[in-house]
Order: sequence, then structure tokens, then C-alpha cells
Amino acid sequence: MTAGLEAVTGARQAVTVVLPVRLTGTPDWPEGPFPFELGSRRTDTATRATYFAPASARVLYGSPERPRRWYRLMAVDHDGLRLHGMELLRTATARHQDHALVVLHFTVERPLLPLLRAIGHRPTADPDPLAGPLAPDVLLGGIAEVRDGTDTFALARPYTVAFLTPEARHTPALRSHPTVVLPPSADVWLWQLASRSNATDFPLAPETATDQFHDAVRISADWSALVLRHGAAFLGHRTDTGHGDFYDFAALHARTVYLDALLLGALQRDHIDELTDELSAVFDGTRLARRVAALERNIAYFRSTYWRQHLTAHGAANDLLLAFQAQHRLPARFAEILAEAADNSRLVQNQESQQISGALGVLTILGLPLGTALGILQVLGDDSVAHLFVGLGCSVLATVAALTTRYGRLVLSSLRGGTGWGR
Repeated sequence: MTAGLEAVTGARQAVTVVLPVRLTGTPDWPEGPFPFELGSRRTDTATRATYFAPASARVLYGSPERPRRWYRLMAVDHDGLRLHGMELLRTATARHQDHALVVLHFTVERPLLPLLRAIGHRPTADPDPLAGPLAPDVLLGGIAEVRDGTDTFALARPYTVAFLTPEARHTPALRSHPTVVLPPSADVWLWQLASRSNATDFPLAPETATDQFHDAVRISADWSALVLRHGAAFLGHRTDTGHGDFYDFAALHARTVYLDALLLGALQRDHIDELTDELSAVFDGTRLARRVAALERNIAYFRSTYWRQHLTAHGAANDLLLAFQAQHRLPARFAEILAEAADNSRLVQNQESQQISGALGVLTILGLPLGTALGILQVLGDDSVAHLFVGLGCSVLATVAALTTRYGRLVLSSLRGGTGWGR
């Protein structure tokens, strides 16, 4: 392992922190994503929506009729961090209409890895920097409250997206030439930034380190990205020359379009978590048919609204979304949900078929003796009320006798099988 990142302050550093919150009301902030600016370029809703398919854009940015996202410009300096602003993205699910994500946008003026370790609450790390004037509950001011990390659909720790570009002296991260393969130390740095850990927190086994680094997204020769379960990182591979450098554009993309790809992955994860929970409780109580029908509606809504693996024509955003999905096993989990829901649907159909067959069998058992008795009386021309009651009594006895046979017991069993779960 290559050491030294603990003391490194890059040429430019940014951190985006994502936290799960519960909305207590509709924000009175401007609608849309945080509008970063670069020259004449402003990354508002209209600009960002051009990068995404319309369905994905509606999920990420909402519409005038159904707003989903709001932002607030700020300027708060504290402990080497500058907060430029924050945004809220509504992530309502069928069971949790008040869920949302708060996104905090910082630039960093001190070594980045110790800061990330502190946000991740690593052992021996510094105190959490999201305190005092940067405490989320203080910043949100009653509009939302941070959800407990033990919440089923909440992150145990804040999700971080780190961005660092190197200076000339940061040789472990640099390519010696655009056509030369990166040194292994560059991927070590990238992994440490994404995992918010150093070699003491999480020493990578040499036998598996290559597999971890294999998941890195090579956006270009100039920079790479890595997406892990609790964080992502972008690392430059050539010297940052300052204002006017390509990294101005890279930083803008990392904090806007590429961030949005990760936010869409978080939305998908939350919905799949909820579908999994709903699926596990489908046999609790009665009314299986109604529960299965509701589950199928929720699955169809999720698939048509949120489930995207082709996000945009811009390849890097797709790669980041696929990397997030792979980290959380979302495609495999959704496939399992579909398969299990299909099994439950077949079970409901079988029960309903049994009920119908049972009802027809009961009609047959009841109707045949009664019809026979009435038919005999009609053929004989017997209008005696006493004889009619005798015929009815005989048909009841014949029905009871029929119900004690194997066929009758099967009919009753099929009816009982449908009066529990299938109601």
C-alpha cells in the first residue's frame, strides 16, 4: 500500500454529502437542482435535463406540476470547510411519502482523507465536521429532520462524493504520460477516498486489491472515478494548472450530472428496499390476493418510473449508475423480486381456481339430489306438500352423505383453502 494521502491537500477539493431526511413541510426554496455556474454555463434544470432521458429527468428534477427538488444558496465557513449551498430531493415511496435526501455542497481547504474519515465516523478519526454551524438539523431549519441511521431505508452513515485534483508533487496519483498506464498508487488513493478509509481502517488484501480497483471508471486519461457502497470519489491524474484548466469542467460535472446519476441509484435502492420489505410481509394476515395485487402495482410503478439502467447517451453517467447498482446488487435483487412476485401471483390464481372449482362442486352436490327429488315428484304428478318435504329431506340426507365421500371432502377442502390467505 502507498501511504501519504492522510497529509495531502489537493489543488482543488470538493465534497458532496448526501443524508436521508424526513420532510416536515414543503420547502419554500427555489425549485430545481443547485445551479452551479462555469462562465456562461449554468447547471439549472433545463441544462441538466438535456443529459438524461425524459423519464430520468422527471425523477431527478420533477416538473412544475409535481416538484421534487429544491435548492438554497449559502456561504458558511467552518473548520476548513466552505458550504456553498444545499438541495433537497424528494424520494417519496408508497409507504414513506415524506422521505427525501439532503445534498450539501462543500469545498475543502485541508487534507481531504482525514475529513472523509471523520464524516464516516472511522475509529481514531477526527470529530465529525458536520457539527456546529454545519449540523444538518441547524441548516435545514425545521424544513426537514435527519432520519435515524437505524431506519430501514436510511443510510447508516452519510454518503460522500469526493473530488481531488493533484499538484505536481502528488506523483502517486499522476500519469507520467497520457498514453502510459496509471501507477498502482493512483488506484490506492482513489479507493481510500471512495471508502473513506486508510490502510489501518481497512487494509486491502493483496489477493483481492486488483478486483477492487477493476471497478474504477476511467472517464478519460485525465481522471477516474470509483463508486462504493458508502461513498464515491473522483481523482485527477495530471497536474491541475488552476483556474481555466479542464478540471473546472470536471468538477462541475462531478457535482451535477455525475452526482445525479448516483442520486438516481439511491432512489432505486430505496424503492427496492421497500419492495423487498413489502414482499416479505405479503403472507402476514389475510387477504393475500389484495396484498399481491398491491405489490404488483408497486412493482409496475417502480419499473416504469425509476428502474433505468440506460440513463443517458453520455457514457460516464451510465457507468457510474451501473457501478452503484452493482455495489448494492440492485439488478439481482429486482430480478428476485419479480420472480417471487410471479410465484405469489400464481399461488393466488391457483387458490382462486380452487375456490371456483369448489363452489361448482358444492352446487353440484346440493343441486343433484334436490333436482332428482323434484323431478320424480313432477313425473309422478304428486302435488302433496308432505311428499315434497319428504323429498327435500331425502335430498338433504343424500347431500350430507355425498359430502362425506372423498369427492365431497375435496370440495370442502378447496373452499377452506381459499377462505384464509385468498380472501
